[in-house]
Amino acid sequence: MIEELRIVARTLPGFGTVYDPGDKECHPGILLLHGSEGGFSGWSHRDSILLAAHGFITYPHAYSIGGNFWNAGSIREIALERTIDALAALRSLDWCSGKVGLYGTSRGGEHALLLTSLMVRDQVDPLPSAVAVHAPSDVICGGFDARQFRDKGDPGWKVWDPAERAWTWRGASDALKPTTPIEIERYEGPIFISHGTADNSWSVEMTRRLEARLIQHGRCPEVHYYDGQPHNPSGEAMNLHLRRLIAFFDQHLCSNPSIREKP
Repeated sequence: MIEELRIVARTLPGFGTVYDPGDKECHPGILLLHGSEGGFSGWSHRDSILLAAHGFITYPHAYSIGGNFWNAGSIREIALERTIDALAALRSLDWCSGKVGLYGTSRGGEHALLLTSLMVRDQVDPLPSAVAVHAPSDVICGGFDARQFRDKGDPGWKVWDPAERAWTWRGASDALKPTTPIEIERYEGPIFISHGTADNSWSVEMTRRLEARLIQHGRCPEVHYYDGQPHNPSGEAMNLHLRRLIAFFDQHLCSNPSIREKP
């Protein structure tokens, strides 16, 4: 006999596929933001399924433009309000507890930090209940096109073109200039940051600066450095990262994580 699927794929109207434990219980949500690999690469869907297996309703938000299964597309003039709408749609699901976290990797980490800081600054509620990022930038980066060459460095770009803006906010991009610090210290909620110390794509120094600035402003971020790991942790380092990430969201999204049933 074929048992009922533990993880179920459903449709988030107007957006895409969400994954949930399929047990007809109420669970917190997590919205995932991909990096420059684009929404079709499958990595954010993989992570969504892993998180769903641990009791979260997850939505991998594909925000890059013009991507497909063979091309990552571009991160140019991305309207951040669209992500706010996705958060609201996820939160409104009948089987969502109402608590929703953000998890972004690489450019998705930049996306998550920038969006949250702007929401706080402009008093856009409700805020994410918790924010987690891996290998993020501490500043706004320039527009990205997968067809173009990208150089190594800090924060990862050989030439900054002020005409190529990655993000827009309320219809404008003028204030979102490349190299502008992301003011995530405005956010008083729980923050998780991780980074591989041997990252040759997005320098670990960006996370060190984020950590120092948050502490300077009285915040208490949970920060993890993975010694010798590249941009994407592998092997046991990835397992450790996932355990820490799940524990973070368990603590801050679940009403009583100590007694919540684990798969």
